[in-house]
Amino acid sequence: HVQLVESGGASVQDGGSLRLSCVASDYSGFCMGWFLQAPGKVHEPIAVIGIRDGAVYYADSVRGRFTISQDVALKTMFLEMNKLKPEDTAEYYCVARYSAPCGLRAAFDNWGQGTQVTVS
Repeated sequence: HVQLVESGGASVQDGGSLRLSCVASDYSGFCMGWFLQAPGKVHEPIAVIGIRDGAVYYADSVRGRFTISQDVALKTMFLEMNKLKPEDTAEYYCVARYSAPCGLRAAFDNWGQGTQVTVS
């Protein structure tokens, strides 16, 4: 069972930037990504990356503002968040998948504990 540990969440002002990190105990999977859960809403996939081919996928709500990346040697995935808006306020979760397919609609069965991002 893989362990995923997120960090980097904080409170920032509208228009600010943050960088989230996710360290995985096992980075031999197929696909990793970030979901968010805003207050009172369901989990929503926002960015996904293929571990082996580096293919990236973004939700429309974050495309052009957020960048997902990875350092396989460090077993770490990142989410660079720019031009943050109050509506980005949410708990952000790191997720991992160990088989195909990879994409925003893939089902992820490995989840971290989450890190809170608040934009005001």
